[in-house]
Amino acid sequence: MANVTTATGPRGETIAPPAKISIKLTINGIRRELDVAPWTTLLDLLRDRLDLTGTKKGCDHGQCGACTVLVDGRRINSCLTLAVMKDGADITTIEGLARDGALHPLQQAFIDHDAFQCGYCTPGQICSAAGMIAEGKAKTVDDIRELMSGNICRCAAYPNIVAAIRQAMGQQAASP
Repeated sequence: MANVTTATGPRGETIAPPAKISIKLTINGIRRELDVAPWTTLLDLLRDRLDLTGTKKGCDHGQCGACTVLVDGRRINSCLTLAVMKDGADITTIEGLARDGALHPLQQAFIDHDAFQCGYCTPGQICSAAGMIAEGKAKTVDDIRELMSGNICRCAAYPNIVAAIRQAMGQQAASP
């Protein structure tokens, strides 16, 4: 996107762009202070400004789930969220799920069950599944399918994705 410097109003007057807004975010455990244009999406901030490219830009309309991240533990479509709306939030991307060199149980389960083909949707699927598990509403395979329906896999790896989520749910139930 081109840098906007000025615009011309209906009477020919020069209109300056809105000032950048200062926000504070904790992203993958790191506190950040950023100045962002008011129209910057959380997705564009993560990918373009912070080089966290694990979060994918799929449809850019909130329909595919490739951009799913966790905000204060809740899954959201980052392409539909303005960064300024999340001032003060704790954001977790796919890059922030692993701890102390160990994969998150969902990351390991996706590997164990070969729950990806092209891999494009995988970060969004994993972040969405982490949020879904935290919600505690999924009890059955049908629940998992319904609650993950906002995340599309064009390769149709759904049976393996569901199996991976089920494995991770079992692992999380067994851990403290």
